[in-house]
Amino acid sequence: MADIMTALHGGDAVAFETLLQMLMATDNEQRSHGEKAFQELQNSPDVCANHLIRGLRSADRAELRSLSAVLLRRVLTRDEPLWPKISAPVKQTIKGELLACLQHEPERSITKKVCDSVSEIAAEIFDEVKIEVMKRLNVEKETDQVTQHAAEIFQKESQGWPELLPFIFQCVQSGNTGHAESAFLVFDQLARFSIDQLAQYLGTIHGALSAGLSNPSLDVKIAAFSATTTFIGCLEKQSDREKFQSLVPALLGVLGDALNSGDEIAANTAVERLIEVADEHPRFLRKQINEVAGAMIKIAEADSLDDGTRRLAAEFLVTLCEARDKAPGMMRKLPQLVQQLFNCCVAFLLEIEDDPEWHSAEDEKFEDAGETELFEFGQECLDRISISIGGKSMLPVAGQSFSLLMADGDWRKRHAALVGLAQIAEGCERVMKQEPVMSELVAMCIKGTSDPHPKVRWASCQALGQLCTDLGPELQESHHETVLRGLIGLMDDFDNPRVQAHSCAAIVNFAESCDQDVMAPYLDDLITKILVLLQKGRKNVQEGALTAMASIADCSGDYFIKYYDTCVPLLRHILENANDKSYQMMRAKALECISLVGMAVGKERFAADAGRIMQYIQNVLNMGIENDDPFGSYMLQAGARICTALGQDFIPYLPVMMPKMLEIAAAKPDFKVDDADDEADNGDEDLETFFVAGKRVSLHTSALEEKATACSMLCCFAYELKEGFCPYVEQVAEIMIPLLKFYFNEEIRIASAQTLSELLRSYVEGAGKGMGPTEDSCRQLLGRMWPQLVDSLAKEVDPDVVQVMLTSVDELVDVAKGPALMPLDLMAPVFDAFKTVLNDYEERRMIRMERTEGEDFDAEEEEALEEEHEAESELLDALGNCLSTILKLYGDAALPFVESLLPAFYELMKESRYTEERRVALIVLDDIIQYSPAGAAKYVQQVLPYLLSGAGDPDAGIRQCCVYGLGRAAEHRKFDFEPHVQDAIRVVLAMLNDPAARSVDNTMATENAVGALGNILEFHPNLADPSLGTVFVQNLPLVEDEEEARIVHPQLVRLVSANDSRILGQGNSNLPKIMEVLIRVVGSGEKLVQTNDVPEMATLIDQLRGAFPDHFESCVGALKPKQQEALMKALGS
Repeated sequence: MADIMTALHGGDAVAFETLLQMLMATDNEQRSHGEKAFQELQNSPDVCANHLIRGLRSADRAELRSLSAVLLRRVLTRDEPLWPKISAPVKQTIKGELLACLQHEPERSITKKVCDSVSEIAAEIFDEVKIEVMKRLNVEKETDQVTQHAAEIFQKESQGWPELLPFIFQCVQSGNTGHAESAFLVFDQLARFSIDQLAQYLGTIHGALSAGLSNPSLDVKIAAFSATTTFIGCLEKQSDREKFQSLVPALLGVLGDALNSGDEIAANTAVERLIEVADEHPRFLRKQINEVAGAMIKIAEADSLDDGTRRLAAEFLVTLCEARDKAPGMMRKLPQLVQQLFNCCVAFLLEIEDDPEWHSAEDEKFEDAGETELFEFGQECLDRISISIGGKSMLPVAGQSFSLLMADGDWRKRHAALVGLAQIAEGCERVMKQEPVMSELVAMCIKGTSDPHPKVRWASCQALGQLCTDLGPELQESHHETVLRGLIGLMDDFDNPRVQAHSCAAIVNFAESCDQDVMAPYLDDLITKILVLLQKGRKNVQEGALTAMASIADCSGDYFIKYYDTCVPLLRHILENANDKSYQMMRAKALECISLVGMAVGKERFAADAGRIMQYIQNVLNMGIENDDPFGSYMLQAGARICTALGQDFIPYLPVMMPKMLEIAAAKPDFKVDDADDEADNGDEDLETFFVAGKRVSLHTSALEEKATACSMLCCFAYELKEGFCPYVEQVAEIMIPLLKFYFNEEIRIASAQTLSELLRSYVEGAGKGMGPTEDSCRQLLGRMWPQLVDSLAKEVDPDVVQVMLTSVDELVDVAKGPALMPLDLMAPVFDAFKTVLNDYEERRMIRMERTEGEDFDAEEEEALEEEHEAESELLDALGNCLSTILKLYGDAALPFVESLLPAFYELMKESRYTEERRVALIVLDDIIQYSPAGAAKYVQQVLPYLLSGAGDPDAGIRQCCVYGLGRAAEHRKFDFEPHVQDAIRVVLAMLNDPAARSVDNTMATENAVGALGNILEFHPNLADPSLGTVFVQNLPLVEDEEEARIVHPQLVRLVSANDSRILGQGNSNLPKIMEVLIRVVGSGEKLVQTNDVPEMATLIDQLRGAFPDHFESCVGALKPKQQEALMKALGS
């Protein structure tokens, strides 16, 4: 070792070749010695670099030159790069020798490696130059000026690489095929690193690329093709990219040349690069989109080509369809494209065989037997196309094809129709929910349930299940008998267990979006069939039956009590006896089923069995659970369900569940870190990949999912057990608070945010009941949570997570009772975070709205845009709720903070804004009037015209906010409101007298109008016509807006108790109606009235009962049995 190191440091070329041979040795010991020696050599950067360059340029054997090229790239630019440590003379040598190598190296594989090194070293040099320029200009951030100066230095001074670009252009023009290919390979990589310095040579580069695309050599053409697409992708300005649109025909020509010559590897490379362009800059292809799309359709349809080539062509087209944010509507404008692409995908679905292993499959190993990669890809494409193209364009094409396919004698075509229907359902949801379309699709599926081929019957279950998911609950409400009878019939297909199992899966889909009253008439038949399958079916059928029973129980609720004694003993038997490893999933599903049954039937019926189940779980935990046993993850969710069923009675079982739950929630994920451009390991489907700071981080998704489940279940425990969870609050908080910034999984961040308020609630309620926590410990816990939550909120980029974090802020303030635990100064940072949230929202909105300016933007894109906006408007709702809670608890003290956001909310109120945005802004103004006397005095005169005008808005949500605000102003700003009373009465009566006032869309607004009228009557009695009292009474009770109902109904009692003649009516004519209202309200329980208001209502009902006994009996008889029971309990009889 010492001898070879001495020789290496002395510049001995033979010694270095010996080292290279050691590094390639098959003998582990010899190779290990070589690696240590090479590692030590890197401590002398100049010596190491000189040896590598000499080995690259002078070694006789190609494998030694190749290894030198690999090592040179690795040590100079990767991990801890040596390039910055190398002296200037050696750097000059390296630059010159690398270019010389490209000219003289005979081995193409080696020149390709050298091309990579040239590109990366060029990028390294350019970065060095930029840093130096920033120092000269005394700036901390990279600017256009910095880039421009750096480019000049790179091209003209020795510390740059002034020889590089002239060398590339010289190679392109040299006429030497190898030189030209090398030039384009360097150009390809260089564009990724240094597009700024290349952009100033657009004309020269265009000519070079054009020459390369027309070169006689296919290798040169493909290299030029890659360089062209990379350059297009890296150019930032659209105007610069458009200068290269003239090269698109040449690109298609190269693709055609590759296919015609039979070089599908080269063709695939070309299509992959076009996919990158389609993804990044789809509008670049717009002028030639007919030609490009036509070429790709032909490739995708060509069954003479490899499946991989066809898939890539289809992927290109699907990618363009999905580019809605950058080229909305572009692909829908192409004549016949949707039809052609749909037909192509259906052709892919025909690539399936009737494999015997499919029929006998009992686990995942053979469940897809007979399906080819094209079949699977065809399914994926249909799903993606339908979502991106939209139902209005997709369904007419698909519907016509489905009819023809279902009538065909080839089972594969009937199978393709049903599988295709399942795949497009999500994207066509709105159109499919319309009649008669929904009925026709259900009929098509039901026809499939009686098909002679079992795979078609299986596909009918697949389609029905997907329709139930995507078209529910409307489908369940209108087609329950047709669908359930079809699926129940398939449960008898004992000759085809795969069909039986899949019918169970479809019933699960049906139950998930089904009302319990719709399900009830079918329970006898369903439970009978499922019990038979559990006792006689094959293992996969039994597993499906267990899941079906679990979903049915969850759906049917207390209707399932009837079947409890029949089902649960069997479920317990399966749970306790399915001990063989092959029955692990069945055991897990049995536990899932029992827990859902327990939730359905409630504590009284389930308590005894719950104890046995928890004892069983404890026994299993004591014995240990294998890593691949699904019982572990199922157990987490089952424990949470049993907790929900038992409530406080679950507390004794916490010691059973919590250790495992805490262990999983606290577990640090096992991850692997690689360089971002290292070849990825695609063999493990369980890996999820993230790119962070130039590194690729890979984590196992199963571990992340289990961690997310454990976090969610801890949140459930805290929510259900309240003060009973106090002993675990500190441990859980220690785990959850840091997870607010667990950026590898949004579900974990969501669970973390949701848990915080429940933990604080546990402590607060525990403190109130003297169970250990004190006010100080509550304040300390909040002090740990609040800064981290606020900081995470300001940094979060996922809108869904932002929404949950806003809700957590709202709930923490509410649980803390505002200033009781949170001094006002804690509000400053959260309002800064609110500003960030609003700014980020506006940026995303601006990006969405840019789509409306596209040439192809159409009505379907407008509809899709509105859907996206509605989804994100929930974030604004959550922010509005935060402000409402803060104003309610802090009052005038919070006004300066809220005022800092008012410019943003006034912007949201503009007529050009979406109704959801205007509605949230109005709610904030309503809350200022209601909760901040100083704010109301300051703003009410500005706000009232908005409210009066908005009460006539076409949108019911806007009308609701406006009349709610009028009601609050009538109550809280009497003097300011007086001049507007008559205008307010006018708009309120217009809403109440509207023939559609009680329609589904308008009910909430109408009920708020009733509330506003009640406040005008109560707080402005001299300004309201007496007849309005009868109008008020006749519009009661309120039944939809529960919050308003709990305000208005006690108001009615106050007015009646005050003998308000306007309310009582002429000659007390309104009393029967008043009694009817109060009976319905009290019978509905806490839904429509607060508990402390019930006694006064009951007293009034008793008084009226004596005066109108017959009417009392009639009103009571109109109630449901449970409502009658609640009423009689309140009346004390």
